[in-house]
Amino acid sequence: MIPCQRDLFDIPDAVAYFNCAYIAPNLKSVRAAGEAGVARKSTPWNIHYKDFHEEVETVRGLFALLIGAQAGDVAVIPAASYGAATAAANLAVEPGDRIVFLENQHPSNIFPWREMCEQRGAEAAIVAKPEDDDWTTRVLDAIDERTAIVALPNCHWSDGTVVDLVAVGQRYRTMGAALVVDATQSAGAMPIDVKAVRPDFMFASGYKWLMCPYALSFLYVAPERQAGRPLEANTFDHTGTEGGQTWQGGTLQYPRQWAPGARRFDMGERANFALMPMAAAALEQVLEWGIGDINRSVRALTDTICDGAARIGFAVPPPTARSGHLTGLRFPGGAPTGVQDRLAERDVYISMRGDTVRVSPHLWVNQADVDRLLAALAEVAPGA
Repeated sequence: MIPCQRDLFDIPDAVAYFNCAYIAPNLKSVRAAGEAGVARKSTPWNIHYKDFHEEVETVRGLFALLIGAQAGDVAVIPAASYGAATAAANLAVEPGDRIVFLENQHPSNIFPWREMCEQRGAEAAIVAKPEDDDWTTRVLDAIDERTAIVALPNCHWSDGTVVDLVAVGQRYRTMGAALVVDATQSAGAMPIDVKAVRPDFMFASGYKWLMCPYALSFLYVAPERQAGRPLEANTFDHTGTEGGQTWQGGTLQYPRQWAPGARRFDMGERANFALMPMAAAALEQVLEWGIGDINRSVRALTDTICDGAARIGFAVPPPTARSGHLTGLRFPGGAPTGVQDRLAERDVYISMRGDTVRVSPHLWVNQADVDRLLAALAEVAPGA
């Protein structure tokens, strides 16, 4: 169990922040790295060609360690939607094929598949929300010989209920389908091993559980998919540019060979001199804590919150369906208006997702925060 790490963040004692699934606060070390990175551009004569590569490779390797991949399997991208679009551009469906995803899944992992269905005559197979929160059984039942793509999260973004991706992976492979995983609400807070799950593509925004800055995300590409088509062609996703552009006489040479592995899928201007140092500091801290220990430690908080919320009338997911780091407290008869604002007036911060209070603490949360959350929830609880 990891003790409270609040001193590593700049969070006032008066603030009870339970909204990591919305956006994580910067670690002090991450903020310092960003400030130093911004300052670098004030003296651009000290920025060299190697700086466009070395920091990116460091960050790529750190994320790979978190998911059990090799550095060459990871692309640096700007957003989860970019990862989903890359996957869609490299997967095929035929008329009558089915694409499986969850009811109320996050839009970034819906829009490209909806468009694909409309353009190519495929069918959207939406898995309905299960009453018992057992997504895995419902998803396995939805995968059949018509399934071409399964596009899922590791846990639902609205309430943290889990999908067993290893079981889903075993099922989709027997049907010859492709698996695309949105790990935005799990990477950095739940153990994920791509060797066990075996997704074709897996993407994750960095600014939540990975503690990275905004506008920086990651895309895992399975080795068998790494010869695919990137969304863009830029200077650094081709080989031979590590030392700058190559000239022969007065003619600029344009490399024809893509960079090895998943690097061909990198975004342009990937070597952001503020974001890359911030990402490195963030991922190093996450690795130092350890994903398993993060999940166990935060699960102790969410279990306490679920138990307390159940006592005052909220419906909560059963322990077997909880992801540990993210949970949903449901109003059985529908949520009253203004719940999020009423809690914010008490400096208690959560997100509302439909009729669910989404609670997503991290290692900065202490017992006083939990007590304040439960006291604030009692004022809006069902029947209050």
